Amino acid sequence: MAGVMETEEQSRSRFQSELEFIQCLANPNYLNFLAQRGFLRERPFINYLKYLLYWKEPEYAKFLKYPHCLHMLELLQYEHFRKELVNAQCAKFIDEQQLLHWQHYSRKRTRMQQALAEQQQPQQQPPPHGNAPAK
Repeated sequence: MAGVMETEEQSRSRFQSELEFIQCLANPNYLNFLAQRGFLRERPFINYLKYLLYWKEPEYAKFLKYPHCLHMLELLQYEHFRKELVNAQCAKFIDEQQLLHWQHYSRKRTRMQQALAEQQQPQQQPPPHGNAPAK
């Protein structure tokens, strides 16, 4: 039996659906929801998570707004992590760690941008001492 080729429209739709889904993986509360409903124990779902690893390739990763989802996708490959997500405290801890990371990242990025802007400003000459030159 020959494989069925996907139309361009179907391919675009699948891309969009997978893009939306993979970015949801950055949300620990969503991961907790999936774990509590048993999705993270089902072999077809685990296989799907493995399939989604292609998003780590730069040609796909560039479309992600929440790159942290790739780290979660990587962790979801491990059974122990999937089992721990059933616990709401685990999801809460991950959520808090993400917040701390982004706060630190934002402050660090702001400092780096300020330093870069200061370096790029032309060096201002101090005003000459004494009286202004006569015309």
